[in-house]
Amino acid sequence: MKDMLYSIEQTDERGRKRMGDKKKTVWNLIFLVVVFVLTMYFVFRGKDISAILETAREADFRYLFVGIICVILFILGEATIIFYMMRTLGASVKKTHCALYSFVGFFYSCITPSASGGQPMQIFYMKRDKLPVPVTTLVLMIVTITYKAVLVLVGVLVCLFGRDFLSGYLGDFMWVFYLGVALNVFCVTFMMILVFAPGLAKFIMVRGLKILEKLHLLKKKEERLKKLENSMDLYHETAAFWATHKRVIFNVFVITIIQRFFLFTVTWWVYLALGLSGHDFFTITLLQSVISVSVDMLPLPGGMGISESLYLVMFEPIFGPLLLPSMLLSRGIGYYGEMLISAVMSVVAHFVIHGENVPEENGRIKNLSSGGKH
Repeated sequence: MKDMLYSIEQTDERGRKRMGDKKKTVWNLIFLVVVFVLTMYFVFRGKDISAILETAREADFRYLFVGIICVILFILGEATIIFYMMRTLGASVKKTHCALYSFVGFFYSCITPSASGGQPMQIFYMKRDKLPVPVTTLVLMIVTITYKAVLVLVGVLVCLFGRDFLSGYLGDFMWVFYLGVALNVFCVTFMMILVFAPGLAKFIMVRGLKILEKLHLLKKKEERLKKLENSMDLYHETAAFWATHKRVIFNVFVITIIQRFFLFTVTWWVYLALGLSGHDFFTITLLQSVISVSVDMLPLPGGMGISESLYLVMFEPIFGPLLLPSMLLSRGIGYYGEMLISAVMSVVAHFVIHGENVPEENGRIKNLSSGGKH
């Protein structure tokens, strides 16, 4: 009888959680639509929309198709990393499922502020595949660190060697770039502290939680503190993995660089599609990467609004009178196209990955001190 009551309580709890997740997704979509409408209004206000659309329609589809392929390769780049790391940890996983995890992650990242919804949904589908949560969280944490680290690398190199070059395109908006670099450096530094100084990180986070409770910004809950302390165990495991799998981490970083630059090249393909010439591949790709560095940490889905504003400032000397059609195509492929493709594949994931959820205690990361598969 007790088991039956416990089972009913668990079912009710899962039902409430799923209902809450659905409501959150709906609100994120509403927020996305509102930001999109406002962005389009301010960007195209007073402009000849029909002429802009006609110019976009006349673009060479062959180059635009290459841009779409680059977006897909960008998404599949993460799938490659997930598969590689899962195999390194000895987890049995299908390549096609890794691809679906990535599509799900990018879709929910596109529709949530600061791309915060992607990894929780990836973990949800990985749990359906009966992959232990500690393993999946470790993999996704390393994916996040390297993903941000590439932006930090780009930002720091531009600050050191290309500041004068960039100021000629950004002008008075250089502060946005510096802010983006600073936020990404802070984010990566904090994550590295979590990994390599878990004791310090635990002290800071527990202390911070108690301060919030003392200020009555959070209700005091012992279970919240216990959950926070228990979650810190993962960072010990991450540090152990990092220490014993340096080559794996290096390989992941290299793959991430290639992955990110697939997306950065979309604007170059739009440039060719519009029949323009006179500027080189490196300049256009670098400028697009600067936009990503600048907006990545901002609390807007896909940096919407800020991305368009920076694009109009930075690419005006390059696209001239074709600036708005180029932005329509570049953002249409690089962000909205990515979101649409990922949305379709997320629906596929819902039907393909349909295993029952398993509890977090189902497994732990083992043999991190061993060499593993490289």
